[in-house]
This record gives sequence, C-alpha cells and structure tokens, in this order.
Amino acid sequence: MKIKTIIVDDEPHAIEVIGRYLESFPEIEVVATCNNGISAFHTLQQKNIDLMFLDVQMPGITGVELLKSLKNPPKVIFTTAHSEYAVEGFELDAIDYLLKPVSFNRFLKAMDKTFNQLDETRQRLLVPETSPSAEVNKFLYLKVERKTVKVNVRDIYWIESIKDYVKVILADKVLISKQKISLLEELLPEDQFCRIHKSFIVNTQKVESYYTYAVEVLGKELPIGRNYKQQALKCLQVV
Repeated sequence: MKIKTIIVDDEPHAIEVIGRYLESFPEIEVVATCNNGISAFHTLQQKNIDLMFLDVQMPGITGVELLKSLKNPPKVIFTTAHSEYAVEGFELDAIDYLLKPVSFNRFLKAMDKTFNQLDETRQRLLVPETSPSAEVNKFLYLKVERKTVKVNVRDIYWIESIKDYVKVILADKVLISKQKISLLEELLPEDQFCRIHKSFIVNTQKVESYYTYAVEVLGKELPIGRNYKQQALKCLQVV
C-alpha cells in the first residue's frame, strides 16, 4: 500500500527538491503540495495522509501552528532553514527535522526513520494468527490505557473516531485507543469493513439494516456521510 504524502512549503524550489527526492521511493505517493498552512489544513481534512513534509515558517500560519491544530495529524518531517525550532518539532513527535538546504544523504536517513516507524505501527496493530484448523484470522492489537488488548476483527461491530482517539465497539464492551481511524481503515479487511463516514467504519457483516443515509448496527443508527455514500451503498449491497 502506498504511503500517502503531502509537501507543505511556501518556497516552490523546496517543494521541487523534496518531490524530486521522493521519486526514488516507489512506496511514496505525493497526493498534494501546498504553499501555505491554510491550504494544507483543508487538504488534510479531505484526504487521508500518512506523511507530511512541513515547513516551519510560512505566512499566515506556521507549520507548528498547523500541526497543533490537527486532531489526527499524520507522521511529520519538519523542513526549515532555522535550527532553533528543532526542539519544539521533536516535542510534537516529529519523525525528523531537516535543515535546508536538504542533502539527499540526510534525506535518506529521515526516510529510513519514516519507514521504520510506519512499519512498526502496522505490525503492532495487525497481526495474523493461524488457528488449529489452518484458517488465518486477523487480530488488532490496540493500546488501551496502559495495556495492549488483542481484538479479533470479526468481533468488531464498528469503529468511531473521536478527536485523537477511536472507539472500537464490540458486543460486550467498548475499547478506546489513541489511534487514527484512517490507519485502521487500511489495515482492516476490505471485504468485511467499510468506511461509511469520516468518523465511522462499520463491519458490514454486523449491519442489521440500512437506508441511503444511515446503517443500523446493534440497534443504533450510524450516519452515512455524503462523500462516502456511493462507496457505502456499494459495500452494503454486496453483503
């Protein structure tokens, strides 16, 4: 699966350099470039982004201010000509902090960190296990408070995004974990789970009934978002 990436910088040359460097990585898909924080904010609301190259100093809203405004920020690599912002950048859990002009060798080190972090996240969240009957079942491993909880994906009714967290609804309990719903969407089986709204992923095998505007699961109506309507109805009609 491609790593959806956005480059945010008010200098066209800086965007060009990062874009050219990223051409060496087939795993990366640059889905957008933005020359200011406001444009980037709107793009991030509309697209699922895994990685963002973010300039610190930009007109209107700084890169730091942009990152702080996001409820579910992607992984971030800061780029700037000013080293004094490095500490604040790492306090915001940035993967790396690249000083301009960025050399390709330094860029490679940042990408190595990026792939390691993304791989660790995916491997930690979704682990295949083989049952005695040789069937392969998928399990999520979710960080809940101070412990890691193993969840069979077949037992999930729906997942709801609330600010920086997700609620995973099971028949007998609700698990709350600090996680991006977009990452869980990538990891869950496409033939069983469907994103029906910006804030909801539903297990189609648990759906009791549905309308053009909502689905019913466990007696609760979950809304179908306007931007997800076509996709949701297609998933539900296949079940």
